[in-house]
Parts: sequence; structure tokens; C-alpha cells
Amino acid sequence: MKRKTVAAWLAFFGGPLGLHRFYLHGLGDIWGWLLPIPTALGLYGIERVLQFGQDDTLSWLLIPLFGFTIAGCCLTAIVYGLTEREKWNAKFNQPPENPAGGTTWYTIGAIVVSLMIGAGVLMASIAFSFQRYFEHQVEEGRKISQ
Repeated sequence: MKRKTVAAWLAFFGGPLGLHRFYLHGLGDIWGWLLPIPTALGLYGIERVLQFGQDDTLSWLLIPLFGFTIAGCCLTAIVYGLTEREKWNAKFNQPPENPAGGTTWYTIGAIVVSLMIGAGVLMASIAFSFQRYFEHQVEEGRKISQ
């Protein structure tokens, strides 16, 4: 039985590593194996900022990947939590009235936390991306004008 609450919390906590995909679809799930790639690239971008500073172009291109991956996994947790019992059980469990697809207060908690953290991370990633992009454009404009 695949529990909706477990899937939602795995998407929130272990989503960037693909844990929710492995829980629901098994270790043969290709998307579960691909999720750690943008996570690792984003973490590499953070490492580059710590090494070379914020002016490193590659780092500000890579860091938003980490944020967007986290935000996407939070969105996945919300979708899992809001899925109706019948649809959840039709996809992951049998019979359709199985209690594993039910919504509990823990599921609601996963939805609320995912909404708060996911929205914050998404806005921070967008703000960081645009700020660094426009700063880069200003620098390039100054080079051209000199």
C-alpha cells in the first residue's frame, strides 16, 4: 500500500533526491534517478559562490536549479496531498476504498509546510536569478560604453 501522507512528506523532505518517486514507482523510475542531477548542480553553484564570490557567472546560473527543484518537489507534495482518495487508490492501491489513500492531519501538515517553504524558495530563486541577470547586463553595458 502506498500512503498519500508518506508520499507527500517524502516529496517535501527527500524530493530533490527522488525519494518520493522511488516510494511510489520503485527503483526503476527514471525520473527518480534524474531528480538529483539539478539538485547536485545547484549545490555545486552554492559551492562556487563560497569559493569565488557572487560575481561568478556559472554559480548564479546553477543556484536557481536547486531552488526550482525544491519548489517543484514542494508542489508535488501539495498535489499528492490534495489528490482524492479514489484517484490515489486507483493509481497506487487497490481497492479504491483503501484507507491508505486517505487524508489525515499529517497530510494537511505536509501541504501547509510545502506551500510555505515552496513559495518562499521559489520567490527567492526568481529574485536571485533576475538580480544577478540584470547586474550582469549592467556590467556588460558598462564595458560596451567605455
